[in-house]
Amino acid sequence: MATTKVNGIILSENNMGDYDKMLTMLTPNFGKISCSAKGARKPKSSLLAGTQMFCFGEYLMYKGTNTYHINSCETIEMFYKIRTDLEKLKYAIHIDKIILDVTEENENCYNILQLLLNTLYTIAETDKDLQLTLGIFKMRLLCILGFTPKILSCVNCQTKENLNFFSIKDNGFKCEACGRQDKSSIQISQSTQNAIKYVATAPAKKLFSFELKDESLEEFKLVTKIYFNQKLEKEYKLEELF
Repeated sequence: MATTKVNGIILSENNMGDYDKMLTMLTPNFGKISCSAKGARKPKSSLLAGTQMFCFGEYLMYKGTNTYHINSCETIEMFYKIRTDLEKLKYAIHIDKIILDVTEENENCYNILQLLLNTLYTIAETDKDLQLTLGIFKMRLLCILGFTPKILSCVNCQTKENLNFFSIKDNGFKCEACGRQDKSSIQISQSTQNAIKYVATAPAKKLFSFELKDESLEEFKLVTKIYFNQKLEKEYKLEELF
């Protein structure tokens, strides 16, 4: 049976039988796929490390009737520090649930996978504010999914001056006059405007290379939370692990 080599990250793992696992994996070319890992829960299994949640690796597998079957794997990144910090783990699981919701099988997920890996790396390896990290992830994910906000001019009158509001309803910046007539608009500072512009346009590897503090951070968190929930038509809440 033909085998294929696939890079992917484990989004979920479930026990199956005495020693096997059923996995959900996000891949760049095949999208979100189901994989079985025979014997992966045995203490000496070569699949033990590579079939844990958040593991990114290179997998050799073949496609069965309803699922893929993993023959071997080589781990690339385990994001170990996420597993040892409950607060970081909480945010990573929240992001993981979002990724599970927005991805499907047989679709190109390269950009989403890249965003997920960069986000998990930021959570694991830096001390960046976790709520800011989550907000950046959400806004960039919306851009990938086709909800890039209009950021160069007022979505209503097209002026490029005094873009002091973000319209949830009309997907972008509004000037002072138009924003005050829109009940869905949120007033934002220049720092928040710059942050939204940056997240929408920055290279993937530099996405998280800025900071926000105090009022601007609160504005950014509010805009990204409401805009994200409205566009995906679902309220996403951070939940305590225990």
